[in-house]
Amino acid sequence: MRRTFGFVDLSDFTSFAYTYGDDAAVSELSTFRSVMRSVGSATGVRTDKWLGDGAMLVGLDAVSLVSAILQITRECADAGLALSLHAGVAEGDVILFEGDDYVGVTVNLAARLSDLATAGQVLAPVELFRGLDRSKAAIGEVEAPGFDPIEVADLALVPDLVELVDL
Repeated sequence: MRRTFGFVDLSDFTSFAYTYGDDAAVSELSTFRSVMRSVGSATGVRTDKWLGDGAMLVGLDAVSLVSAILQITRECADAGLALSLHAGVAEGDVILFEGDDYVGVTVNLAARLSDLATAGQVLAPVELFRGLDRSKAAIGEVEAPGFDPIEVADLALVPDLVELVDL
């Protein structure tokens, strides 16, 4: 089964919670989750799992999933979220284990790229979009634990994902 996965995380959430306390942390999480639910409903991209201060998203295609992540980022900022988001995206074949859990290399790669992303970045393998203008978005090779070095792009730097679709 082929799917696109994204992991989205609140940057520096632990430091924020330590500095501002539990009430402020809960407020950030509530805003984040509200935006995630709203965008997911509007785009057909599903939140597969909540992961504390982050989430795992699943979609049928890369354009929809990346567009949803970029929309979530904008709407969180517009809603006054104090923290920035970072994300990782990958597309490929996966296993649906016991009917409710996606596992495999693709899921692991998306998670690792999210871990490597800094605030505001949406990292993905450059081959995710054949039409990618590397001068605008490529940031080079990264070493994700468990993977060979991989060339990645920061899709947050791409102004219009429609340009990326190889028609």
